[in-house]
Amino acid sequence: MERSIKPHWSDRNAQRPRMPNPERRQVLSWLGGAGLLAVGAARTARAADPVQDHALAVVQPPRPAPAFSLQDINGKTHRLADYRGKVVLVNFWATWCPPCRQEMPSIERLYLSMKGRPFEVLALDQGETLNNVFAYMGQLNPSPTFPVLLDQHSEVAHAFGVMGIPTTYLIDKQGLIVRQAVGGRDYDSPAIRQVIEALMR
Repeated sequence: MERSIKPHWSDRNAQRPRMPNPERRQVLSWLGGAGLLAVGAARTARAADPVQDHALAVVQPPRPAPAFSLQDINGKTHRLADYRGKVVLVNFWATWCPPCRQEMPSIERLYLSMKGRPFEVLALDQGETLNNVFAYMGQLNPSPTFPVLLDQHSEVAHAFGVMGIPTTYLIDKQGLIVRQAVGGRDYDSPAIRQVIEALMR
């Protein structure tokens, strides 16, 4: 049975994704040169490395994607289970995260090129208000057309095991996580497109 994740913390400290120790909460967490920003890190963190252009890492063995139900910035509810039978790219991001902002145009190009095919993008903003996300979207030209969901307390991120942003997962048509990326990527790259094309067959 699907378990919807509700936007409420029973124990904030226990439920949040693991953070760096207190004296390092204000800095960027560099993991493998990917420019990973710790979830909840200060917005003054230094700029990340350029977006990488390599394919997503294989998840072995594949694991079931945690079920979730979240509203997008237009108030529509999205259940991950509703997209069974499609390949789903789930991107955890925030407006204050430099590599998140840098990779977003490539996600939009990928999304537009896959219209009408068994593919979906769900971008889960972390810990921000609706007004903040709306304001940021208004600055983009063009604004993303894929669904932008509000994971305001990072409960879905915690369920997925996200340690920082951007983190992205590819979920196959059976609902299994088969690929992942930690840090920014060029999602319009031939290598990533090839992976998605294979999963859609």
